[in-house]
Amino acid sequence: MIDLVAKRYVKALLESSELAQVTSVCEELGKVSSAYGSEKFISIISSSEVANETKVNFILSLVDNISTTTTNLIKLLGDNKRLNVVPSIYKELKNQISVLNNSYTGVVYTNKQLDSSYVDSITEKFSKKFNINLTLEQNICDYDGIKVDIDGLGVEISFSKERLKSQMIDHILKAV
Repeated sequence: MIDLVAKRYVKALLESSELAQVTSVCEELGKVSSAYGSEKFISIISSSEVANETKVNFILSLVDNISTTTTNLIKLLGDNKRLNVVPSIYKELKNQISVLNNSYTGVVYTNKQLDSSYVDSITEKFSKKFNINLTLEQNICDYDGIKVDIDGLGVEISFSKERLKSQMIDHILKAV
């Protein structure tokens, strides 16, 4: 439900503004969105004891030199008691800007640091395959294998050692 509401606000933003202005709004919403990771912030925003105007002013104070478009959007969300939708609006707006610019950001998940030339090679091959401008970031985690996730495109490609082992075992068992 929140995603549908966010899509309507994003659609209105895209129809009423130029791409450069929408991009700056997206950057400002990104700063505001990062505050939603804090439990204290969420408790203030969702509190019924705090007035909506105070919540709006608090959110607006998070960004220096905030544009009038972003200010009006936050005020509108505050009037409609939809301040919880800001992270979804940011995510959807970022995806739509990526589509318009044909440039996407992806993440490579591995359990060890990959050589930059290897990551550049992956970036180049995916860029050619999907005919896009791609930027890949590396995320070192406990994933046993390699996984490439391109968010705006909805593409996820992975190779897992565990999955390979289980498929080999299944294949051997079927052969016997």
